[in-house]
Amino acid sequence: MNEVKVNDKLCKGCGYCVHYCPKKILELGKVRSSKGHFYPAVTDQEACIACLMCATICPEGAIEVAKGE
Repeated sequence: MNEVKVNDKLCKGCGYCVHYCPKKILELGKVRSSKGHFYPAVTDQEACIACLMCATICPEGAIEVAKGE
């Protein structure tokens, strides 16, 4: 299974990853980071196709995608 990991210490809550995810599996969460930003949460990890769009579009480099088998 593919896995999206968001580093809440780097994320500034811009929402680009949410907007550009082709499977629409990301949404801005309801929990604030230590810097006060709402960061994205994965709504359906199993639906991730590991296209890396979220990691590529993130201006802060806060997203990592691990491709599963």
